[in-house]
Amino acid sequence: MNLKRTLSAGQLSMIAIGGAIGTGLFLASGTTIANAGPGGALLAYAIMGLMVYFLMTSLGEMSAFNPSAGSFYSYAARYVDPALGFALGCNYWYNWAITVAVEIAAVGLVMKFWFPHVPSTYWSGLCLVWLVGQNAISARTFGSAEYVLSLIKVIVIVVFIGLGAWFILGLGHAKAVGLHNWTIAGAPFHQGILGIASAFLVVGFSFQGTELIGIAAGEAENPKASIPRAVKQVFWRILLFYILVMAIIGSLLPYTSSQLMSDSVTTSPFTLVFTQAGFKYMADIMNGVILIAILSAGNSGMYASTRMLCYLARQGHVPRYLGHINARGIPMNALLVTAAVGLLAFLCSIYGDGVVYMWLLNASSLSGFIAWLGIAISHYRFRRAYLYQGGQLSDLPYVAKGYPWAPLLAMALCLIVILGQGFVGDDAKVSLTGLLVTYIGVPIFLGLWLGYKWRHKTRLIPLAACDLSRESRM
Repeated sequence: MNLKRTLSAGQLSMIAIGGAIGTGLFLASGTTIANAGPGGALLAYAIMGLMVYFLMTSLGEMSAFNPSAGSFYSYAARYVDPALGFALGCNYWYNWAITVAVEIAAVGLVMKFWFPHVPSTYWSGLCLVWLVGQNAISARTFGSAEYVLSLIKVIVIVVFIGLGAWFILGLGHAKAVGLHNWTIAGAPFHQGILGIASAFLVVGFSFQGTELIGIAAGEAENPKASIPRAVKQVFWRILLFYILVMAIIGSLLPYTSSQLMSDSVTTSPFTLVFTQAGFKYMADIMNGVILIAILSAGNSGMYASTRMLCYLARQGHVPRYLGHINARGIPMNALLVTAAVGLLAFLCSIYGDGVVYMWLLNASSLSGFIAWLGIAISHYRFRRAYLYQGGQLSDLPYVAKGYPWAPLLAMALCLIVILGQGFVGDDAKVSLTGLLVTYIGVPIFLGLWLGYKWRHKTRLIPLAACDLSRESRM
């Protein structure tokens, strides 16, 4: 059996939006402004947004040419080095598998807001059952659920932007707030370059999830048409949402407010803005929105990690039974194993084994940037190999703009974020323990890559030997 192409263009777009818009925007956006000031936060989002645009167009060119559920694995293994593809595939699987565990645990904490006396394990268990159920029925069911969840988040953001603009401009009977908070001492660039760098790292993590288009391409109805469309729509929507939201928060709430540094639902920037607008029950509403964001991220994570594990199995890197696809087009064995990994990680945290859990969590923290770095490298090699073997750009379903400097710039920015993650923070202090915890994902990735190279004696694939054939459906 193979995966079924049942995801529509609209669902493909919403999958990427759902993966990128989460608690990072609803809760952590205030911290970004507090660290860098309103201007610094906007600049960090603009720079990171440019990098994500380059990465999305690079992924779009390769995915439209060869839509594959293996995505990062497939492209790196075909155009760069099989060892790099293997490492990227494993990296992406454990990133999302552990992220699913995080989301499961987070659901229990969010539900405590309403039901403080009900054990968190009850809600987390229900969440896991729901996530498995959504992914076990069909890809279309998953896509439909993700479409609805993402649509709710988009509606909340649009309402927030409209209400924020109302207060800033002083429309109706409201008193205009204007740009006063951009002129207070230290604004708009609080802490200068250091503040921007600190925000830059947080912003990068907020954008992660847009690359889910590459995984979903293997089940898109018409990938040659839907992928280019999704790439264009998703990037500009997400960038517009983030830029406008940060501009409004920076205008309505002073960066000096201590409440911006909290990750509590009651002090979420969204909650604070809505509360000052007179919405008395905004904390309850925002808790519901955050719950939806968690379910959406967990839903997308379960989908992405399951497909990658199935692909790895079909390539012979993990037990073959994990590559089985049932009559509905679902890799059930891979789904159940991924769910079990998420459950085990969550149980570790329940029984107090916080050290193990934190190391698992940090092992996934940088893997998103590693995946992005792999996309940039793969696209750089793909285009060179395509032209070297006589291909014409006019024959590509989608052509990424700015080659070769665009993927090269994306590579450089990804490396800066990866290398600087442990050295830039609220106080820029460096400790050995902090570095070990932060960078645990890097030696895991390097171990997988170099171990595969040593065992299979792989080398950089010559441009003439790069496999540019279309991959059959998984």
